[in-house]
Amino acid sequence: MLKIENLTKKYGKFKAVDNISLEINEGEIFGFVGPNGAGKTTTFKMISTLLKATSGNIYLDGTEINHKNLKKVRSNIGYMPDFFGVYDKLKVNEYMDFYSDIAGFNRSEKVSIIKDLLELVDLTNKKNAYVDSLSRGMKQRLCLARCLIHNPKLLILDEPASGMDPRARVQMKEILRELKKMGKTIIISSHILPELSELCTNIGIIEGGKIVVNGSVEEIMHRAKGASVIRIEVLGEKEKCIRFLKEEPLIKSVIEEERYIEIEFSGELKEVSNLVKRVLDANIPVISFKPIENNLEDIFMEVTRGDGE
Repeated sequence: MLKIENLTKKYGKFKAVDNISLEINEGEIFGFVGPNGAGKTTTFKMISTLLKATSGNIYLDGTEINHKNLKKVRSNIGYMPDFFGVYDKLKVNEYMDFYSDIAGFNRSEKVSIIKDLLELVDLTNKKNAYVDSLSRGMKQRLCLARCLIHNPKLLILDEPASGMDPRARVQMKEILRELKKMGKTIIISSHILPELSELCTNIGIIEGGKIVVNGSVEEIMHRAKGASVIRIEVLGEKEKCIRFLKEEPLIKSVIEEERYIEIEFSGELKEVSNLVKRVLDANIPVISFKPIENNLEDIFMEVTRGDGE
């Protein structure tokens, strides 16, 4: 869906984005993580054709983005910036009608599209309300609906949950999951790292304009720490299990807790099933054998230096 090759943006001698390369597959929710000033918004603006790259290439659906095909490319991109205007003196319906006109829809098309999008973002009951009367979360959802008017394949969302209360963030997550089911490809940045780990199929961590690491949360943690954390619960044979695990060459550490045993396994994720088989073959009565879901904040702290603010 989206391919980025050696993307760079310079301001004089300063590199805001430094030789970034990424591939994001169709239907993926890709989380872009990084401190303030790391280059997230600059990258988003270049992908969205709002900012010209100093060098590098961007491909959308196999087509290189350039000045000759901007209209076609923009028809497939929905960009939601971290700060946006909402034309306060308009009602919600009027706001959506205005952007539907810009998109070139006729009257009957507009009525259907606006109805469906307000329903998607749960603002149907606010269609006659003035935009400036909406809460922060409602304004965010309205902006998302606006980005969807032309039915883009790719959504680029810069801090869409910024300033939202917990309930509004839950609503936004549910909307994004629904959009994924509809086949949308989504790139999202956020400072609320635990929520990205819940939503995203893959993440990329950027610092100082460079991609430090990218992949699934599990893959990144494995690369950062050199191990996967696995929690094992057994029935009455804990000491036997501990002795067995300490003999395994791919296990870096074995920690005994009151109800379970926690290990750091340095093998690849695909080798975990082989470890399970060996434990069972040793006649150890296993109740559960569960890789622990890693905290995205821990990963972020592990792979960044902390000088990107």
